[in-house]
Amino acid sequence: MSRIPESFIQDLLTRTDIVDVIGARLDLKRAGKEYKARSPFTNEKSPSFFVSPTKQMYFCFSSGKTGNAIGFLMEYDRLTFVEAVEELAKRAGVEVPREGGDSASRLVLDGPLDALAAAERIFRSHLRTHPAAIEYLKKRGVSGDTAKLFGIGFAPEAWDTLAQQFPNPEHALAAGLLKKKDDEGGRSAGRIYDVFRNRIMFPIRDTRGRVIAFGGRTLGDDPAKYLNSQNSPEPEASSDNSVLFHKGRNLFGLYEAKQSTKAALPYLLVVEGYMDVVMLAQHGIHNAVATLGTATTREHLALLFKSTARAVFCFDGDRAGRSAASRALEQALPEVNEGRECRFMFLPDGHDPDTLVQAIGADAFRELVDGAMTLSDFLIAELSKDVNLGSLDGRARLVGLARPYLQKLREGPLRILIIEELARITRFSRADFEATLASGAAQIPRAQSEAVARPQRERPDQPGARPVKRALQLLLEKPDMAQRVQHIDQLALVAQPGVPILVEAIEFFQEHPNSSSSLLFEQWRGAPKGDALQRISISDLERPDYSKTLTGLINSVDAEKEFFDCLAELRMKALRARAEALAAQARVGAMSPAEMVEWEEITRQLSARSLVE
Repeated sequence: MSRIPESFIQDLLTRTDIVDVIGARLDLKRAGKEYKARSPFTNEKSPSFFVSPTKQMYFCFSSGKTGNAIGFLMEYDRLTFVEAVEELAKRAGVEVPREGGDSASRLVLDGPLDALAAAERIFRSHLRTHPAAIEYLKKRGVSGDTAKLFGIGFAPEAWDTLAQQFPNPEHALAAGLLKKKDDEGGRSAGRIYDVFRNRIMFPIRDTRGRVIAFGGRTLGDDPAKYLNSQNSPEPEASSDNSVLFHKGRNLFGLYEAKQSTKAALPYLLVVEGYMDVVMLAQHGIHNAVATLGTATTREHLALLFKSTARAVFCFDGDRAGRSAASRALEQALPEVNEGRECRFMFLPDGHDPDTLVQAIGADAFRELVDGAMTLSDFLIAELSKDVNLGSLDGRARLVGLARPYLQKLREGPLRILIIEELARITRFSRADFEATLASGAAQIPRAQSEAVARPQRERPDQPGARPVKRALQLLLEKPDMAQRVQHIDQLALVAQPGVPILVEAIEFFQEHPNSSSSLLFEQWRGAPKGDALQRISISDLERPDYSKTLTGLINSVDAEKEFFDCLAELRMKALRARAEALAAQARVGAMSPAEMVEWEEITRQLSARSLVE
């Protein structure tokens, strides 16, 4: 099946005026800066259907529908997505590009993502014609529906299955699908060949569902049983391009897990293998993800906690599994708080999640997940396993072992409770235990400590408890403001609902400087964040005053000031949280010289802000 390049769709929406498209079908009336009409989807008597030329979006309060020009044609004209794109292309006088419809076609590509999407289709088509690959999946218990769900395919043993398909291999080389042979001037020097050969292929998707890499399981005697795409090269410091794929920043199965339900994920189960994720899903456990041949990283945890409040790590029960769990624990400690939870689950000897769920069934497997060790229980068990708690020396040693772990934990209820339990085990009072931990602690200047603790005065022009929501509403009206946003890394640290969506929206408009809100809605179509964005875009707008509200917002000379005030408020919140975390480290003697410099810089910024206000 042919595919329309994503870049073409973005360009087409830029060329299209949604007012013209809808105006050719409905009787639109000017309403300030907007247009209104009666809903074409319900039998209403008064207009509640609005079209925003600024956002290039329509909003129907009567039916709850909203979208861009493509979405309107799909709803109103009952067209498929491809038919809607073709209709808009016809209006714009452009042809819809395609990526080869049959095996004899050569592929026309726009970038590495198009090359990866094309490769997925090629691998899937080859799976249907290679009995050995089908037999392997059947032997592992994988059904056809499950293979289709994950886009599983097969890379034939030939060296040029993909190479033959790309007339210009530039994008396929950048995507890690092809390599160029370096033969020191030999006859085969410069020859392009396939990276993946004779392997069952597992597409790795980003949170938007785009294929960004592959994992391949050999069917031969290759010494590397599993082969993953290589990490994309880091961009130059001056480049705005982001890394396409990095093993330590992506998780297999996360997109499929999020697509399996419209509700919030109660937890995500972190396993080690592709087949673990696939087989758990086949048994109805759709919330499993896998690391990609690497240990758990802080980036993995950040990704997990964007989708759920609980991460359950699943490891083998042997020495290697315990060691991997200990490494995951160290990464998890700075990330957990009263709103985030990590648990640790250990499997019976001789089993991995794939084999265990087939042996005991989904219900029994879920019971094991429910009984997973809490982070605090696992931490205390790890600290105590080689310590003789019956001796004074052993209990004293436990305090020393606990110190580096407790230094990683954020201030809060969890840290307090763990300290209280360790104090009980070591027969200390809590005060003596904390005093022992704090011995040698770095001293923080009193004035700086007070600057951090000093509550920020309320500002009458701030949107109070809604800075994230308000910033998103303003950004959707004026996407060009994203070009002037700085310190996104600090903004991303704010532990507040909606911040990840705000950050991703800002980054999208920075990467697409001439885009309207319509393009962002198209990128996020069907995803939970897209639904959230639609709710935000129309929330707090009373139907009778909708046009008036939008007109006032667009014309307001204070819109930009309000937007950047919202971001500044969030950034200050992030700085204050970081300062408090550094203060906590200092109290237990864990502040390094570099962190002391960071502390001083943050408190300087906070003090300067409070003086201005």
